[in-house]
Amino acid sequence: MVSTDRVLAFAAMSLLVIVIPGPSVLFVIGRALAHGRRTAVATALGNVFGSYLLVVAVAIGIGSLVERSAAVYLAVKLAGAAYLVLLGVQAFRHRGELKASAITAEPAGPARGDLRTVLDGALVGVTNPKGVVFFAAVLPQFVDHSAGHVPAQMLLLGLVPITIGLVTDTLWGLTASAARTWFARSDRRLSLIGGAGGFTMIGLGLTVAVTGRD
Repeated sequence: MVSTDRVLAFAAMSLLVIVIPGPSVLFVIGRALAHGRRTAVATALGNVFGSYLLVVAVAIGIGSLVERSAAVYLAVKLAGAAYLVLLGVQAFRHRGELKASAITAEPAGPARGDLRTVLDGALVGVTNPKGVVFFAAVLPQFVDHSAGHVPAQMLLLGLVPITIGLVTDTLWGLTASAARTWFARSDRRLSLIGGAGGFTMIGLGLTVAVTGRD
């Protein structure tokens, strides 16, 4: 349905965009610093799920509405920015609850906690302005309209950046959580790194809020 040349070209384009850290990457890093490896991986999974929802939206025509309507685009962007700031504030407020002893064991949390983390990542992924623009403006250019089944082609092509993003986001998260573990030799230092994660998310939210489409 989709030629190999188109898939490879889209993969190359996706890689160029993804390797430049954007809101999703910085969000994963912030969560990793604030909460550790388990949360980082769950957040990365949520991010790619939310991003693929953008692919679905573009495939059924909603993505073009978001891209062309300034009001809708602004609402999506501000919603994502506000949520990032909220999560950052929460991470900073609870930085004192981080304990070095908990890092070494890192016990498994309840399923609901993991699901909530995934949903947090999904919300950020689906409201990521970078993702909205990329999937709405770039993805359709690699579709072969003469071959038909355009929505199916978009859904298939969308798996390419999703796979790349899952790998890179997870690596970023694991790297950040490893740094957090290294700092976790005292409760005070761990509290500082947790606060840094919170500030990262707050700064990211403010950046998303003031950044334009370009």
